[in-house]
Amino acid sequence: MATASVSFKSREDHRKQLELEEARKAGLAPAELDEDGKEINPHIPQYMSSAPWYLNAERPSLKHQRKWKSDPNYTKAWYDRGAKIFQADKFRKGACENCGAMTHDKKSCMDRPRKLGAKWTNMHIAPDEKVETFELDYDGKRDRWNGYDPSTYGLVIERYEARDEARRKYLKEQQLKKLEEKNSSQKSQDQVSDEDEEEEEEEEDDDDDLRVDEAKVDESKQMDFAKVEKRVRTTGGGSTGTVRNLRIREDTAKYLLNLDVNSSHYDPKTRSMREDPVPDSDPNEKFYGGDNQYRVSGQALDFKQLNIHAWEAFEKGQDIHMQAAPSQAELLFKNYKVIKEKVKSKMKDTIMEKYGNAASEEEIPRELLLGQTEREIEYDRAGRIIKGQETALPKSKYEEDVFINNHTTVWGSWWKDHQWGYKCCKQMIRNSYCTGSAGIEAAEAAADLMKVNMARKEASEEEPEQNEEKNLATWGTEVPEDLVLDQKRLAEALKKEDERKKEERDERKRKYNVKWNDEVTTEDMEAYRMKKVHHDDPMKDFLH
Repeated sequence: MATASVSFKSREDHRKQLELEEARKAGLAPAELDEDGKEINPHIPQYMSSAPWYLNAERPSLKHQRKWKSDPNYTKAWYDRGAKIFQADKFRKGACENCGAMTHDKKSCMDRPRKLGAKWTNMHIAPDEKVETFELDYDGKRDRWNGYDPSTYGLVIERYEARDEARRKYLKEQQLKKLEEKNSSQKSQDQVSDEDEEEEEEEEDDDDDLRVDEAKVDESKQMDFAKVEKRVRTTGGGSTGTVRNLRIREDTAKYLLNLDVNSSHYDPKTRSMREDPVPDSDPNEKFYGGDNQYRVSGQALDFKQLNIHAWEAFEKGQDIHMQAAPSQAELLFKNYKVIKEKVKSKMKDTIMEKYGNAASEEEIPRELLLGQTEREIEYDRAGRIIKGQETALPKSKYEEDVFINNHTTVWGSWWKDHQWGYKCCKQMIRNSYCTGSAGIEAAEAAADLMKVNMARKEASEEEPEQNEEKNLATWGTEVPEDLVLDQKRLAEALKKEDERKKEERDERKRKYNVKWNDEVTTEDMEAYRMKKVHHDDPMKDFLH
């Protein structure tokens, strides 16, 4: 144990000090004493037992760990309830007008309101109360038991003890009374009939009840059957304490049932052994089968089912949570079980109503009892039917034979021109409304009309109208029939027109000396007309 003195120690003294500390921890040497003569626990670390240097502690002490700077004004005293300090003979100025006490006014007076107060009668002056003020600390202001007198609880204990004593006395009297009646009845009756035997059995039951009640009465005396007076080891030699045994000593501990190393694992921290330590033993003889047997039985199994129901309900969209609202989850689970039982019973009644109940006492019809058939069914080695029974059509996961929009057939019952439709009205549109035979006639009439129109159009396209070309004159009018163009001059005019257009496109080829000729022949005009660009012509970009 480190002391407050920090004087230099030799290696030998330091070794002896360490050995002394180890001996004190082992309980072989007496513990160190502080300034007040109290023992210091040797297991307290040095940084807690060593006092700071500025306290100038000469001997080892734990006073520096306590609240040694106490408030001188702090007190644990409490109000002196009901204490009086002075009894006046006449009314004093400033006193209560109702009772005459100086410690409060009329508004705060707790006495019965008098018809005429002490101020006017000057009689029955109440004594002054003792007024005290205390400065409480933070914990004192918030202490709910502050000012409570523990001795007052003795009245509660006395009341309960008196009630138990009266009950014990009453039960004893009832027991003696029953025994006296039983002895008198045995002496008076020599022969006991069956009715008397029944009454005696009832009386014996009452006697057993009384014995049980007497055992309960004497239970307080037998409460100390497992009370062990044990000396708890402390630094000061220890103090006696009561240790109650919560386990019967004759029971074998679970980790001693099977000493094999490879047997079920025992966790000493949680004192749990999940697997069965002796799985090969007789189930009727063993009293412990592992902790897992409690997980799949009793209320543990019900709680597991409740959790599973809460998870599944939450996944399906219900606002339910086992930890947030356990009462709501349990109520919904109970309602679910009730509804499930109703649906199950209803389904059972429906099946029994349709197919009958083979377990009932009703006789089976003779047709079913002696029913025979000449039908032959042949199976292969794998158990598949080869012949003798029609192959059942596989069921589809989609809804079948569902008619919508007044249709009498399903979609896809009619096929025409690479399109599906309804057979009842021969319509190709999926969400159309059924028109029946009238719709079929209208559709056929429309198809016939369309065929006639198409034939008429084809006939008109085969004979195109022949548009005669009209030769226009130079000035825009029609060319007279007697007009004859010289082909040689027309070729020369076309050549000149091409040269003129080239000059217009390229200004550099234009000559300085330009000769103009105002005479325009018919051939020149025809060449200009032929070379003219028509902006409305869609093929104008491919002409040149």
